[in-house]
Amino acid sequence: MDEKRAMTSVDLCAVTTELAQYEGAKVDKAYLYDEGLVRLKMRDFDRGRVELLLEIGDPKRAHVAAQEHVPDAPGRPPNFAMMLRNRLSGADFAGVEQYEFDRILVFEFEREDADTFIVVELFGDGNVAVLNRDREVISCLDTVRLKSRTVAPGSIYDYPASRFNPLTCTYEQFEAKMAQSDTDVVRTIATQLNFGGLWGEELCTRAGVEKTKAIEETTERDFEELYGALERLRDTLESGQFDPRVYVESEGEGEGDEAAETRTVVDVTPVPLEEHADLESEVYDSFNEALDDYFYRLEAESEEPTDRGGASNRPEFEEEIAKYQRIIDQQQGAIENFEEQAEAEREKAEALYANYDLVDEILTTVREARDADHSWAAIEERFEAAAEAGNERASHVVDIKPDVGAVTLELDGSRIDCYPEDGVEKNADRLYTEAKEITSKKEGALAAIEDTREDLADAKRRRDEWEAGDEDETEDEEGEEIDWLSRKNIPVRKNEQWYERFRWFHTSDGFLVIGGRNADQNEELVKKYMDRGDLFFHTQAHGAPVTILKATGPSESARDVTIPDSSKEEAARFAVSYSSVWKDGKYAGDVYMATPDQVSKTPESGEFVSKGSFVVRGDRTYFDDTPVDVAIGITCEPQTRVVGGPERAIEGQAETYLTLEPGQYAQNDIAKMVYRELRSRFADETFVRKVASPDKIQEFCPTGGSRIVE
Repeated sequence: MDEKRAMTSVDLCAVTTELAQYEGAKVDKAYLYDEGLVRLKMRDFDRGRVELLLEIGDPKRAHVAAQEHVPDAPGRPPNFAMMLRNRLSGADFAGVEQYEFDRILVFEFEREDADTFIVVELFGDGNVAVLNRDREVISCLDTVRLKSRTVAPGSIYDYPASRFNPLTCTYEQFEAKMAQSDTDVVRTIATQLNFGGLWGEELCTRAGVEKTKAIEETTERDFEELYGALERLRDTLESGQFDPRVYVESEGEGEGDEAAETRTVVDVTPVPLEEHADLESEVYDSFNEALDDYFYRLEAESEEPTDRGGASNRPEFEEEIAKYQRIIDQQQGAIENFEEQAEAEREKAEALYANYDLVDEILTTVREARDADHSWAAIEERFEAAAEAGNERASHVVDIKPDVGAVTLELDGSRIDCYPEDGVEKNADRLYTEAKEITSKKEGALAAIEDTREDLADAKRRRDEWEAGDEDETEDEEGEEIDWLSRKNIPVRKNEQWYERFRWFHTSDGFLVIGGRNADQNEELVKKYMDRGDLFFHTQAHGAPVTILKATGPSESARDVTIPDSSKEEAARFAVSYSSVWKDGKYAGDVYMATPDQVSKTPESGEFVSKGSFVVRGDRTYFDDTPVDVAIGITCEPQTRVVGGPERAIEGQAETYLTLEPGQYAQNDIAKMVYRELRSRFADETFVRKVASPDKIQEFCPTGGSRIVE
């Protein structure tokens, strides 16, 4: 039989019951492996180290694992793993629930500053979503946008549509659900009651009801026996009185004295199954232990063991880099082609205007001939005869196209299709419009090539990190993070982003905020980078930068998401800190927030809007007396760079940071002071010089005087 590669709803119900014993364990560290495997390393007061594995790929599973069955720590953690560490480090495991009878587990973790929920979807392609207390998605492995549900950062998590829950139904509900079916008993239990095929057969066997019996032939006694079997299973799952089994198949190989037996695991269940009576089974003390051993042996028996992304298995970086380079070459060729096409259409339109009288005469002649009921063939013959007779104007007509009602003219080396009823101006306008449409395609291709270049840069960065080898993350048994401040040699990992030429920071919820440094950038931000779903911030004070809180990432399409109030407040603090409020030595100012559709460059009649300024119409949301708030620090992972913004956002990202307030030191002087202080905190002083020079720090310092807050 085929081996099980995904846990069933019954399995998840049983493992949820057992995992309750680990409540109170503290999270040390989180890891993410290439195949959608999340590993949470925890410490339990009574049991010591606890390894929780959550895998959404192949196989799909969730259980506690023995230390010797845990894969080696991968290389440098990706952003998702870093986010988990920031939110879960030191948090208490508060419990896990199965959502209804679906293949969804919800893990809860509590910490003084915030509670976190991890939703593990073990159906379909699988997914892991991290939520806050309000069920808002902080991050997820895969973004889901369907008509029925959305799972995306910033949105409220949507569970799949509710299904019938056989573990909570009454007999009347059970009987009614069964009676609605038009198929046999086993298929009804498997699909309508959501048990799946194996457990559908098992319940029929336990109840003594013929599996293939049609529902309309099923008696009241049959329903009672089936519900009785369901109740007994439900009691077992709720009580946790399991008798876990791993089922194996044995197969002989060879002949005579050299004959050998191969034992292959095929299933794991919390209780013995009558449907597996012909299989050999192995008994375990707990279902978690059985699951761990089953999936460990399943992978070991695989012909192609799963690559966990550890340091010993080098990904195909060069192949990936070459792929992105090929895509860029193709995109560049398309852009050049669009440029040529657009230019050709514009030249055709200009040729029509340059030969206005000639074109007008030809189109008028054709239009009058058609009005006089002359056929297209007759018109074509007339032009051919005139051209042969030496009529110079007629020689410009090179083709007649009756199917579309067009005349092809040859003008200044270009062949141009013209529609007689439109006249010269409309034909030229059509060509200009086509040129604009081609140009818009070019702009789309330019955006796409920038995304591909980012992918290429990311692939090169990951290759360089991998080849750094000795700088890869190493895991200690106590689960401590790397002490970057005392490390003698810190690798520099930098990937320039498009937004770094503006003022910028990421909020504590992970949203990008960008602000203009001057009037030109203010104009650019609104016209080019403000999308639907974003939020526009500005202070009441004069000389403030345009500040945009992005709802989506740089390469994502615009969409409506729910942005937390914490991110809005941080964006408001950012806007007031880099305005004239700081320059004037004040500690607070008023900020307002608007949506993109409220922001316009069109003034009221008789008014003028200067460069870098905008008109905001409609109701605004105000943040009164918003305090100035600037912190500047250095991040060491996943990238090494200077970061600056509101303290609440920076403290969760930087290895170390300083806070500023309005003061007596000029911008360049305070940058040097911050540089010297940050350099003194790192054992690797050359690292600070490479990634956080005074010039780079000055980019995050507000205009005007500042001082370091002690």
